[in-house]
Amino acid sequence: MPSHELFDGLPDLLLLLRRDGSPVAHAGGRGLPELGAATDLSTVDGLRGSAADTGGLSPRELEVVRLVAAGRSNQAIAAELVLSEKTVARHLSNIFGKLGVSSRTAAAAYAYERGLV
Repeated sequence: MPSHELFDGLPDLLLLLRRDGSPVAHAGGRGLPELGAATDLSTVDGLRGSAADTGGLSPRELEVVRLVAAGRSNQAIAAELVLSEKTVARHLSNIFGKLGVSSRTAAAAYAYERGLV
């Protein structure tokens, strides 16, 4: 089944956010207030996350730090993520630099303190 069929019958709604997080939304030329929809920016912020919450880690680096926090070795992480061990080591080096830590234990502690795991 083509993916566009998944959306058949749903109303067309386009929600855009400005860089400052304020909504710019419309459906068929009507704004959110006209549609009876109220914006909840805290919910939107919670769903999209924040670079500050993750220490600026990329999605792949987050995967790696979560596996480190779970006690996995570089070899186990490489196998699970289908990467070479050298790539895992490079990700860890980048993670340590971004978080300002110097060990796997400190990276794991950072992840737990910020609810990343």
